[in-house]
This record gives sequence, C-alpha cells and structure tokens, in this order.
Amino acid sequence: MSGKGHAGDRGGRDVYEYALLRVVPRVERGECFNAGVLVYCRARSYVAARTHLDEAKLLALDPAADVQGVRAALRAVEGVCQGGEQAGQAAGDDAGRRFRWLIAPRSTVVQPGPVHTGLTADPTAEAERLLDLLVR
Repeated sequence: MSGKGHAGDRGGRDVYEYALLRVVPRVERGECFNAGVLVYCRARSYVAARTHLDEAKLLALDPAADVQGVRAALRAVEGVCQGGEQAGQAAGDDAGRRFRWLIAPRSTVVQPGPVHTGLTADPTAEAERLLDLLVR
C-alpha cells in the first residue's frame, strides 16, 4: 500500500491526524484548557485548524491574561493552516510541513497537544466534530 492511502480499502475513509491546541495562560503553572484542534489528512493534502476561546476559563486561570493576544495566536495557527500570505514563512510549504511545524512543542501560551489518528470520509466535518467534542 502506498503512502497516498487507498480510500476504497477503508470504505471511502482516509487516515487523518489531529492535535488539540491548548491555552496555557501561565506556562510556569502548567494549567491549560483546550481551545482548538488541528486536523491533517495526507491523502487529501488537507490541513486546518478550528478554534474556540473560552474567555471565562482563560480569565479564571489568569485574571491578567492577554485575551486579544491569545486570540491573535489562535488566528495565526488558522492562517498557517490556510497557507498563502497569512501563512507567513510557511506560505510555500505543503499541508504536511505546515502541520508538522504547528505540532512542534513550544513554550508559548498556545501549545499543541499529542497527535492522535483516525479515519474520516470528510476531514472538514471531522475538524468540526472534534471541536465540538473536545473543545466547546
């Protein structure tokens, strides 16, 4: 079997990977909550982020949190996924390279969680389902 995936072998579904986006308001404390999901499907050259910031949770963990800064960081992740001008230096990278860059560990307020896998016939719908299930 090639790396392209044989959707017919899996009932029209392709392998995808996803990682949660976590907000860590005070890195030194390690407290976090989910604020988005990254979804990558190699067979479809698909990468996307869906985000939802719960301001009440953010301010409960850090009353002095920079809400607009966290929103900007989440929007930046979405921009890298979309590619083009909003992806900055990653503009010319393929979907897989953008996903791998976004899931790299970092010590910032918005951090990726571990990568998980699954099968989907519709990566866009899967991103929405995961956002509803794991974030909202």
